[in-house]
Amino acid sequence: MNRYEHLANVLGDRIEQGLYPAGHRLPSVRILSDEHGVSVSTVQQAYRMLEDRLLVEARPKSGYFVSITKRKAELPVACRTPQRPVDISQWDQVLAQISSRTVPGMIALGGGTPDVALPSLKPLSRALARVAQRSDNSALFYDTIEGSVELRSQIARLMIDSGSHIDAQNLLITTGCHEALSIAIRSVCEVGDIVAVDSPSFHGAMQTLKGFGMKALEIPTDPVTGISIEALEMALEQWPIKAIQLTPTCNNPLGYNMPDDRKKALLRLAQCYDIAIIEDDVYGDLAYQYPRPATIYSFDDDGRVLLCSSFSKTLAPGLRIGWIAPGRYRDIAIHMKYIGTGATATQPQLAIADFIKQGHYQSHLRRVRPIYQQKLCLINDWVMKYFPQGVRVSRPQGGFLLWVELDEKIDTLRLNRLLEPEKIQISVGSIFSASGKYRNCLRINFANLDEACHQPAIKRVGEMVHEMMKSL
Repeated sequence: MNRYEHLANVLGDRIEQGLYPAGHRLPSVRILSDEHGVSVSTVQQAYRMLEDRLLVEARPKSGYFVSITKRKAELPVACRTPQRPVDISQWDQVLAQISSRTVPGMIALGGGTPDVALPSLKPLSRALARVAQRSDNSALFYDTIEGSVELRSQIARLMIDSGSHIDAQNLLITTGCHEALSIAIRSVCEVGDIVAVDSPSFHGAMQTLKGFGMKALEIPTDPVTGISIEALEMALEQWPIKAIQLTPTCNNPLGYNMPDDRKKALLRLAQCYDIAIIEDDVYGDLAYQYPRPATIYSFDDDGRVLLCSSFSKTLAPGLRIGWIAPGRYRDIAIHMKYIGTGATATQPQLAIADFIKQGHYQSHLRRVRPIYQQKLCLINDWVMKYFPQGVRVSRPQGGFLLWVELDEKIDTLRLNRLLEPEKIQISVGSIFSASGKYRNCLRINFANLDEACHQPAIKRVGEMVHEMMKSL
């Protein structure tokens, strides 16, 4: 047996025995070379052999990690949705989730918060401090309704990565992506209008539709390719749909990246029926692939796409800084912004503009993407280990959210109530549906995974599901 084969077998046995769990970073080539008294090339050959056996995967500039390929669960099933527009419900469930943020000791497994403790965000804290200490007090005054010129210029530069070329004058700064979506919806729709949405879909956008007296028409969505173009076309033939609202890149909650050909097909369909597309790209910069996927907006040549995003998922939600590229709807979008919140807070705008200008934003993204990818491996390992056999799990292509589908008899609302006394909370699947579907599903956030805290919590969720299964 060659030396590299012997080393590959040693490492393979450790992986199979669970000494190196799925997603675990393996020792570096140099460390193994010193530890086993072999050459660097021998270690590299051993790792290549393990890659061929699907036990190990190499990640650029990060090293070698235990593969989760053999442990992948089946994908969630594309759910059949109501074939008619519905009034949106579930507000009480959404309110219960967001209210739990202030409960002491609560382990919130399902929220949409990024990791704000990363070292790569320290320059942002310094930028905020510098802005606050300006002697001219300029940051204490209202900015324009459109927002800081400096920030809009920097965002326009960032948008080039997604294939979007836009004049900074055609951007509006908003109070988070949530306000951007609200402006977009009010700019193209009126009370009683029907909006087609991907399903499952971001609960915040649907609650916005509910608040404005609009109806949602859920369109079946594939966990890999996204919203069904075929089902959408049938719906457009049947119903007077006013707009399509979706998250095609690093989708929330399924995590897929919609292929470019389907994005273009969706745009052609919208042009054919002369309707608007409201594109939520809030997780787009967290795509694991590079360059990041193109937006639908980047393919739009007649201004019907309203692109919404923010720094809430890439930097920190407390900044409350987002933006909208409203296309042909710019004038009405400015009016909607004015009657909504007026000018957005000045200080965080100036600090973020400086953070980007100094090159810290792209540096932060380069650091955070592989971190989230590693944590995805870890959460996958825990779910496969502690949840019942047959669980279906999404395969996120970016971001930090995992969608889990349990046995159809499991009610995650009841599961959440059982977990509440133990200070554990999940995001129940029903809040991601206008009609309350996905009651057997849940969403897990893996951005802030801490083994000492979150592994026992995930284990407890799995144990509770097992107990529920036994009682059925």
